[in-house]
Amino acid sequence: MSNAGVGHNSRGIILKIEARFFNSLAKYSGHPGLCRQIEVPAGSCVGDLIKIFGLPISEVFLVLKNGRDITPGLYQGGVVNEESALEDGDVVAFSGPVPYSYGYGAPIV
Repeated sequence: MSNAGVGHNSRGIILKIEARFFNSLAKYSGHPGLCRQIEVPAGSCVGDLIKIFGLPISEVFLVLKNGRDITPGLYQGGVVNEESALEDGDVVAFSGPVPYSYGYGAPIV
């Protein structure tokens, strides 16, 4: 976990995050169901969650943090703003390509 840019007084602070997994990434939740509660140290970022769950970055096509898209560009599998800082109570959703989408080779019309 990176704690760069986090003040000394944040030592020992734990953030409670909800991670959600959709489409081809559902199997990475680590238990039955699509949602997983996790605790991470203050200063953690989205990239840390990707590492914790062992998500293959090339298969991550969409990441939503509290409902906002943090994947730059359009349909770029593996391009994620991994430095997006996490805050207590954040909900982070990971999705692989949606069937019949550009991620599976369908043209954009």
